[in-house]
Amino acid sequence: MKSELLKLLARNARYTTAELAAMLGIGEDEVEKQIAQYEKEGIIRGYKAVIDWEKLDGAYVSAIIELNVVPKAELGFEEVAEKVMSYNEVESVYLMSGVYDLNVVVKGKTLQDVARFVARELATIDSVTSTTTHFVMRRYKEMDVQLCDSGDDRGQFWL
Repeated sequence: MKSELLKLLARNARYTTAELAAMLGIGEDEVEKQIAQYEKEGIIRGYKAVIDWEKLDGAYVSAIIELNVVPKAELGFEEVAEKVMSYNEVESVYLMSGVYDLNVVVKGKTLQDVARFVARELATIDSVTSTTTHFVMRRYKEMDVQLCDSGDDRGQFWL
C-alpha cells in the first residue's frame, strides 16, 4: 500500500485524499495519516507542477552541465554539490558514475546567460576541474509527464 500511495502521488499530486483512498481501497484518514508521515520523514519532499515552458512567451533556456570535480578529503563531493545547488539558476544536481562527476541542470533567459553562469560561477569553483555544457533543444517528457502533443511539428529542429 505504501509504495502504491507514493506512485499515485508521483503521478498526480492533486488527487484528493478521498480519490486516493478509493483507488487504494482504504480509509481517507489512513491516507492522510500516511501522507503526513511521509512528509515528516522527508520521503515526500515537496509538490510541484510540471510546466511546459515552451508554450509561454517568457520561455527560458536550459542546459545540462557536466562537471568534473576533485573531491575533498572527508567531504567527498558534498561540499561542491552544496555550493552548486545554492545558485538560483540550478534546477537539479546529481552525483554520477562514469566520465564526469556531477550532472547539473541549469536554466537562464538566453544561451548567453547560461554560458556566462557556467563560466563565471560553476567553472570557478575551487574543486571543479572542467565543465561540458549541453543545451536542451526540446523537452519531450519531464518528471514522467509527456510534454509534446501528438500534433507537434516533429521536424522543427531538423535543418
